[in-house]
Amino acid sequence: MKFCPSTVALLSAWPVSSASGIPESCCASLQASPLHTNLFYPNSLAYNQSVSSYFSVNAQLDPTCIVQPHTAEQVSLAVSTLSRNGSSPCKFAVRSGGHTIWAGAANIEPGVTIDLSMMNSTTYHKDTQTASILPGSRWQAVYKTLGKYNRTVAGGRGGTVGVGGFLIGGGNTFHTARVGFACDNVLNYQIVLGNGTIANANKHSNADLYKALKGGTINFGIVTRYDMATIEGDLLWGGVVTYDNSTTSQQIPAISNFIDNIHNDPYASYIGMWGYSSATGQNAITNAYEYTKPVARAPAFDEFLAIKNTSDTMHFGSMYNLTVDLVQASGTRNVFLTSTYFNNPKVMEKAVDIHNDLIEEAKKQVQSKSWSMVTMVQPWPTLFAELSAKKGGNVLGLERFDRNMFQTLFDYSWDNAADDALFNRLAQSITEQLNGYAKEIGEDNPYIYLNYADKTQNPLQGYGEVNVKYIANVAKKYDPAGVFQRQVPGGFKVTEA
Repeated sequence: MKFCPSTVALLSAWPVSSASGIPESCCASLQASPLHTNLFYPNSLAYNQSVSSYFSVNAQLDPTCIVQPHTAEQVSLAVSTLSRNGSSPCKFAVRSGGHTIWAGAANIEPGVTIDLSMMNSTTYHKDTQTASILPGSRWQAVYKTLGKYNRTVAGGRGGTVGVGGFLIGGGNTFHTARVGFACDNVLNYQIVLGNGTIANANKHSNADLYKALKGGTINFGIVTRYDMATIEGDLLWGGVVTYDNSTTSQQIPAISNFIDNIHNDPYASYIGMWGYSSATGQNAITNAYEYTKPVARAPAFDEFLAIKNTSDTMHFGSMYNLTVDLVQASGTRNVFLTSTYFNNPKVMEKAVDIHNDLIEEAKKQVQSKSWSMVTMVQPWPTLFAELSAKKGGNVLGLERFDRNMFQTLFDYSWDNAADDALFNRLAQSITEQLNGYAKEIGEDNPYIYLNYADKTQNPLQGYGEVNVKYIANVAKKYDPAGVFQRQVPGGFKVTEA
């Protein structure tokens, strides 16, 4: 993507700084502050627990020290201390749930990691029917708390996913076809800016920052509280149904039809997974169906449920139950790559064909004892953007497209570091092959879902030049020193869009 000269000038307008603070002196500055009781070094129990709790083994870096604030005020002190460490500001990372799978996204080595996992409570406000959620929370804990009041929120679909990164990356949910993305349901962000100021961003106060935070990720500061609208009803019908791979020819038209008809029943949610597991030696299809009110076998799923299956776990359950069911096993090495395409069955067929071929290629070279390759397909209809617009808009840029789309996620996991290059190459291969095919037939799309994106991808660029410029303007306004551009190397930066 080519930017106009004014945008290029804007992106390069932050003060020049090496941001090469000596990690030991950065930790010493925190040690000398009231945060010393929240500061942990290698080989301490709290340090080891923090590092080992990252979802993906390849994301488990070893920072010089880890600080675990308990309040917004302590986050403010940490940021101001690190950004003003003499003439050599410190590099640091920010971690919420630690579910992003690439190294350096939410951790750093060397440097300081601000670990928000101690800020993990959810408070329901009955008078306003809103929830205040702290950034270190996991979605399963959020749902468990709100379920006591028969309420829920539009949040993550895997229970162990963290709140913070999910919400500032957009957030696709079981409820997106009803209420828009998760970020569209945030009513207020409490945020610590680069100078340590604690601010609120909502439609009345700092409204430009409010919009930019809805998808603009960690370009502005550290969000320390999310105030969200809640949804009545915590009971759903959902689960997973597995099928033989030979049913692919029936699955693909069912997916395409589901995408084109989701506006007729926005309570219905679908995730389709073609997956090979070395544990079973099988390449099977697993579909996750969720209906966001307690109705079994809704007509929206008729075409899928008519296909002969090999197992069925569909049941009534709470948001907590159903998102625990979809938790992906941690403790492996992982790579995610994602793309978006217009709703054409030919592209889905091509994705499955390439997926099948690459499984056979992996079998010939793999050294891991346990490994899996999953190609996931999810609806991305124009309805999502329409609902976002009704709620004030975000910066995802999806309103540019007037055709329904679907999203792919290539999710590979393995247990032997010797296979890192193999699986990263295979994930890049299927992405490039499918992108090339879709472009040939005019069904490619530039949007990349940030929460699934690999470090080799550029999701902010996929938001479109207008939104990139908007995010850059807002970042410059609220972080004029460029703390979150220059001192926080993790995440996706607007300066690199």
